[in-house]
Amino acid sequence: MDPVSPEQHNEGGIPRYRRGVSAPPGAASGDERWPGANEAKAEKLRGRSLQRRAGAQGLRLRHSAYGYALIDSAHKPINDRNDMSLDDVESWLGRG
Repeated sequence: MDPVSPEQHNEGGIPRYRRGVSAPPGAASGDERWPGANEAKAEKLRGRSLQRRAGAQGLRLRHSAYGYALIDSAHKPINDRNDMSLDDVESWLGRG
């Protein structure tokens, strides 16, 4: 049997081919796993909650490759830090 051709079964009646079903374009592959999805969603929701809290205090929360930064009305990072974690941001907003 040719390894490139799909397997053909002819057990009497209509011949049928068996192939694996591929995922539609843009969909997750069959090999993708979901164990970190809940943690990622929780972090995203926590970031949005902190963004609202920062806005209530006249600040903006920004995210970069280094981490998070709280930006004041003069467009300067609070404490000249742009590498804060969400825990740091939450702690700082709790003090303010």
